[in-house]
Order: sequence, then C-alpha cells, then structure tokens
Amino acid sequence: MSKQVIVKVVVEGQTEEKFIKEIVAPFLKTRSIVIKPTVLTKKGQNGGDVKFERVKRDVLSHLKGKEATHVSYFVDYYGLKEWPNKESIPANSPPQQIADILNQAATAELEKERDSDKLNIKQRFLPYMAVHEFEALLFSNSQILADEMGVSTTTVEHVLEECGNPEQINNSPNTAPSKRLEQWKPDYSKTTDGIAIAHKIGLDTMREKCPLFNEWLSAIEALQEEE
Repeated sequence: MSKQVIVKVVVEGQTEEKFIKEIVAPFLKTRSIVIKPTVLTKKGQNGGDVKFERVKRDVLSHLKGKEATHVSYFVDYYGLKEWPNKESIPANSPPQQIADILNQAATAELEKERDSDKLNIKQRFLPYMAVHEFEALLFSNSQILADEMGVSTTTVEHVLEECGNPEQINNSPNTAPSKRLEQWKPDYSKTTDGIAIAHKIGLDTMREKCPLFNEWLSAIEALQEEE
C-alpha cells in the first residue's frame, strides 16, 4: 500500500486557493496525493503583497509541521514586491528562466536555515513560480475563453500569436492576462468567472499549453512514485 502524500501549498490569494481545491486536488486525489492550499498569511491580512519573507515564513511553518510530507508555493512574478535574485533577471527573459532563477534563489535561502538538514528541504520543497498570474492558464483554449469573454476566437489567438504560449503573455499594467480579460469583459471576476473557465478548459489542456505548470504538476505526481 502506498504511503499518503500530503502537499501543503502557500498560495497568493483566494483564486489560486479555489483553483487548487476545485480542479487540481480532485485530479491528484486519483493518484493518492492530497494537496492543501493555504493563503499567504500576514497579521490582519490574507493574500496579496507577495514578499519573500512572508512566503518563507509560511513555507517553513509547514515544513516544520507534522502534517505535510511536502511543501510548495504558488505565486506569480507579476507584481512581485521583492524576492532573492529578482534584480538579476535579464530583460526579456523567457518564463522558464525567470522561474528557475527565483525558485533556485528561494530554495537556497531556505537551505540557509539552521535546521535545513533536518527539514530535508531538497526532497520536500517543490516551488512553483507562475510567471504571469493565474489567468495565463485560461489562454490554453482560445475557443472556450473567447466564448466566455464574448469576443471572437481571433481576438484571443492574436494575443497568443503576439506573445507565444499562455505563460509568455506579458505583464505590463495594461496587458497582463487578467487586464486583457477585464478589457473584454469589464465585470470579469477571478474567483467566479476565472475558476468556471478553468473547469471548462481542464487540466489536460492547461498542461499541454503551459510548460511551467505541467512541470510543477509532474513533480507532484512523481512524489507517489518515490514513496
């Protein structure tokens, strides 16, 4: 009988929390993996204002706890306040390079902790820097997104042609994924519309079109094989 794998994930906000609970968790449950999101904490505030010290504190808390066999974070580069090595990222870096630099820096900082060997960070920590916010995943299916936003498929495909795959959609204040959706549908809501669209698109399509997201899920799936 395989040992139960429990992954605690520190997420940026309620949208990511719902995404993991409603879409990712049922999928991983079929693989005997339990994933539990927890919104980034701060006294008097939940979510947003992503700074490394906040993420580090929460990740370490879960690593030191008795419940989780593994710990992750799910935050995005867009709007990131501060992070180790953030200033070293070259201009126009592709998503994979950005994620690698930031995730490696985070891991290195955690490994500086006095009890890092006891926490077994190298085996238990699975960081996920979603470079361009949750809504980037919704660009995995042009037809579904267009239908839900009330625009033509051509409009969505033009964005992908301009930027590349969904994870490459740029992050300026006006052209970040969520801002584009708000331009198409002014009353767009992340926690309702966004999650509903994600349900319709499904994980398989997201994984096919979004390499970083797929890499993270694949790493979590592999945990059961290691047990």
